[in-house]
Amino acid sequence: MLYAITCEDVENSLEKRKGARAAHLERLEALKQEGRLVLAGPHPAVDADDPGEAGYSGSLIVAEFDSLEDANAWADADPYNPAGVYAKVAVKPFKRVLP
Repeated sequence: MLYAITCEDVENSLEKRKGARAAHLERLEALKQEGRLVLAGPHPAVDADDPGEAGYSGSLIVAEFDSLEDANAWADADPYNPAGVYAKVAVKPFKRVLP
């Protein structure tokens, strides 16, 4: 089943993101290689593709997991967590309708 992982950043998270980004992307790449990643990306803090020093306000990941527990465990192990990037993470089942 698909799950949406919605993450909200702490204030001024940009430097923390930069420090853990490589490890974060490595895990997403593994999901992609397994054919389980639907989409992933950050929410720019301002209305721009490149928010510069404004940074990001959170992230969205939609991926396939065997269960809600597995999705939560994967989200909990994200390198952004111990780096202090996320203030809040929510994991919910997701039903893809389109496209």
